[in-house]
Amino acid sequence: MTISVGDKLPEATFKTMTADGAKAITSAEIFPGKKVVLFGVPGAFTPTCSNNHLPGYLENHDAILARGVDTIAVVSVNDVHVMGAWARFTGGEDKILFLADGSADFAKAVGLDNDLSAGGMGLRSKRFSMIVDDGKVTALNIETKPGVDESGAAHILGQL
Repeated sequence: MTISVGDKLPEATFKTMTADGAKAITSAEIFPGKKVVLFGVPGAFTPTCSNNHLPGYLENHDAILARGVDTIAVVSVNDVHVMGAWARFTGGEDKILFLADGSADFAKAVGLDNDLSAGGMGLRSKRFSMIVDDGKVTALNIETKPGVDESGAAHILGQL
């Protein structure tokens, strides 16, 4: 079952890369008492994710934060090392929290998992964005076709 507006995010543990190496970080550390824009991508370094989705959030970082957002985070079904490399490669390290959902536990828990095995990518996340206020989903955008339309930074800005 897919998470809906009004639902509380489930408990989840992600991995993130820090200056001291890989670190586990839980939803209880990220979301309570904060307004968070969370967007999900099928894969770090993939063309649409790297050329369209993530750049919109980097370009609109200041505008998003100016609307009362505490944290912008991206989640992908990749390992922490790939997510750390993607953060460095894109220059997003200090702007966006890069969350690795290596086994798709979070994607499955919120019903946003996507089987891309036919294309050779295995189990991934659907492309989405959401606004999470104190752990509760207040806006949810799930792409229904290829590309970045509903889940992009411009759409989120209009919802804030």
